[in-house]
Amino acid sequence: MKIVETQDLWVVSQSRRLTIPQVKGAASEVCPQIDADLKRSGIAANDPWIFVSYNLPKNGKTFFNWRCCRPIPTPSAYDGPFDLLHLEPIIAATHMHLGPMRTLFSQGYAPLVKAIDESRHEFSGESRELYHHYDGPKAGYHKIEIQFGLAY
Repeated sequence: MKIVETQDLWVVSQSRRLTIPQVKGAASEVCPQIDADLKRSGIAANDPWIFVSYNLPKNGKTFFNWRCCRPIPTPSAYDGPFDLLHLEPIIAATHMHLGPMRTLFSQGYAPLVKAIDESRHEFSGESRELYHHYDGPKAGYHKIEIQFGLAY
């Protein structure tokens, strides 16, 4: 676990209320729509894709608020149908998951949650996934940064 201050970012995004199993379908629907709209607008998107969760549950049945975010270089350049949102910096506990999607929870989330639970830190309720390298759901290697916001 590493404690960091996250970047100050402007993102084009869309939010949904869903369950953990619904995230995959929502991301595969929303991400191409956002990219197409940015292309139509003539805006070059920045990497990485960021998925923000609020009060992420520990099971697959509870609904939570989720947001699909694509960073852009300057906020004044976007005037489209998606939300323009300022992701302000937060203090977060992070872990870089290197491996397939099937191990994201067991080898990514679980060790980070355990480390936070064993520390003096408290969860803020906001968490983020940053997709630094992603080659599709069946690929054997991804580089996904998991961030849990910490309460002050």
